[in-house]
Amino acid sequence: MLDPISMAAITAVLGAVGSGVASEAGKWAWETAGGLVRRMAGREVAAPTRPEERDAVARIVHDSVRSDPELARTWSTFARTVQTTGATIGRPRLPASVRFFTDRKGAMRLLDREAGRKADGRPRVALLYGDDSMGTSALAVHWGWRAESLFPDGQLYVDLGRRGTGSAHTAGSALRELLLRLGLRDERIPPSETERIDAFHRVVADRKLLLVLDHARSAAQIAPLLTSAPSVLTLVVARRPLSGLDAFPVPVGPLADRDAARLLTKIVGKQAMRSARAALPAVLARCGGSPYALRAAAPRLLDPGPLTAALPPAPPHHEPTGGPTMSDSDPVRTAAEDAYRLLRPEAARLYRLMGLRHWPAFDAEAAAWVGGIDADAAEELLGWLADVLLLEHTDNGRYRYRPSVRAHAEEAAYRHDGIAGCSAATTRAVEYYLRLSVTAARAALPESWRVPDALADGPDGGCAGRGDAVARLAVELPNLVEAVTTAEEFGKPDTVLTLCRALWPLQLKAGHHEAVLPALRIGTAVADAQVPGSRTAGALHAQLAHTLGELQFEEEAGAEAAAAARDERAAGHTRGLASAVEFLGLLRLRQWRFADAYDCFDEAYAVLDGIGPDDEGAADVPRARALLERHRGRALRGLGRLDEAQEHARRALAAFRANGEAYNTARALTDLAEILLAAEEPAAALPLTDEAIRILSEENADQHVEYLRRLRERCTGPRE
Repeated sequence: MLDPISMAAITAVLGAVGSGVASEAGKWAWETAGGLVRRMAGREVAAPTRPEERDAVARIVHDSVRSDPELARTWSTFARTVQTTGATIGRPRLPASVRFFTDRKGAMRLLDREAGRKADGRPRVALLYGDDSMGTSALAVHWGWRAESLFPDGQLYVDLGRRGTGSAHTAGSALRELLLRLGLRDERIPPSETERIDAFHRVVADRKLLLVLDHARSAAQIAPLLTSAPSVLTLVVARRPLSGLDAFPVPVGPLADRDAARLLTKIVGKQAMRSARAALPAVLARCGGSPYALRAAAPRLLDPGPLTAALPPAPPHHEPTGGPTMSDSDPVRTAAEDAYRLLRPEAARLYRLMGLRHWPAFDAEAAAWVGGIDADAAEELLGWLADVLLLEHTDNGRYRYRPSVRAHAEEAAYRHDGIAGCSAATTRAVEYYLRLSVTAARAALPESWRVPDALADGPDGGCAGRGDAVARLAVELPNLVEAVTTAEEFGKPDTVLTLCRALWPLQLKAGHHEAVLPALRIGTAVADAQVPGSRTAGALHAQLAHTLGELQFEEEAGAEAAAAARDERAAGHTRGLASAVEFLGLLRLRQWRFADAYDCFDEAYAVLDGIGPDDEGAADVPRARALLERHRGRALRGLGRLDEAQEHARRALAAFRANGEAYNTARALTDLAEILLAAEEPAAALPLTDEAIRILSEENADQHVEYLRRLRERCTGPRE
């Protein structure tokens, strides 16, 4: 059993606590650790944000507990409340393979060779590369399933290029997805990229895993995801060789005509192939050995009439003659053009208009709004477009374009619908997501002054409750980020600002900080340019500060919090100013700067004194003061001023009890229990933990309850 006061054990505890700061329970533990470190060092110690800083703090703790038995007992008691075990993984699986697969024997043999290579310290990495339509992704997945027995611990898959937010994964966001698939709970995933890299390497070190990194764009993008673990094989899938990537190359080119014909035969059957014998050479030539193009052409082989006359001219509903034509050099675009020319007019129109922007995954309701049709008609048309492979189905029942197909749809729209028609359709799309986001945000946080006001002509209801509203925002988040980008490009600053403010419930209730960050950066830049010194600018700087703080970009978070305070002060928005100063204090708590944190909470409390009983925001003041009392107690606990900390925590507790706020009552109870434990009063802390457990169990706050159960063990466990 590992000695709890060894360097290894102390480092593991600090790492585990630092990984959990995304949750409220994690913040409690982090602040407790900070107070203990301050006590041991006899001075303020900056909270570690990188592994080397964590090691330095661990050394402070180690030296202190080795020389002081009382500190050793205190640290050991705290360490028992921290879970330091690694992830317990099931068996992550690859996406489903395609039903019909042919050829690629040479590529499969190359992959077999890399998988069977003797472990010698070099990472096992193979790079499959080929054009977008050549089936590189299908090959990686198909081989992975065939070699499943080689990877008893599972097969990991992450799509680096189709993240669903209009942009590629960063290393940090990809690592988050991989750690989730490996079994780590969301609140246990480290907030910083550096810590995630370390956690990923530790978790996979002894696993026999296959890792497929699809649609990679550069060696730099995937470098943090590579591991030298001897039993992990990584397949990187890209459109071209990646300069700087040390990997075993596996080129994937066009299918030979014989193999292309074999694939078509598997899909449509021998009878259809015999019937289309005359048209087959032309079909094979147009498909260029692309598995995607061949699959797209297969339905038309069942009705070979149009194929016998080659490609028919475009019907009247398509782009007028004389416009640019699609190049036959790209099999995907050629296949898209062939399928497009055979569409019904209404399907062709919807195909064009939804392809004008990169909506990562959209539903029939959005398509109906953009197309000006009813949702049932839109659902039917989207299904038709998916049947002919102009759209793809997603795992959650939505639709998306392949990148090359969307490019074809966009070009066709500008030729057929013109600039005015395309602009109108894009405006309708942005308006749809604006209405959806504001309505859901109001349903998720109806009492929040940070959420934008309901639109005058906005939809009523649509969400069953707060949880449903947050879930709706979460599923639409990728499209909301794209809507922000689109509104900014189209010169609609008011829309940008409203869309960004509607993201607040997601930040507060569900995290998603990496996903919202690009939108919030756009929003603050637009606010500074269009409405500097306004409430809106202050609100957006505060939102950006919150997300940057959660991602541990602490210096930038502090600057954004200061910008929020500046704008709120300029706007005369006293409640917003107090909130901005409060956030800066919370950031200082996370940094273990407890004295500075206390000063911020004092300043915020004084700001609230400037709100009179008839002033705007007066109704919020009692609750805001109660929260500040709670935060003051947390800061004083970190400073070791436990008697004063108790006074503030008890005032906060009384206020929350009086207001009937169950969740915040439980949080205040937890604070007070922590303070009493620090004061060596476990008997007094025990009933507080029991009451908090009861309240939070009814609130389904499982993370908090788990932490409180470990806290309770500190109240009842033997003293060492």
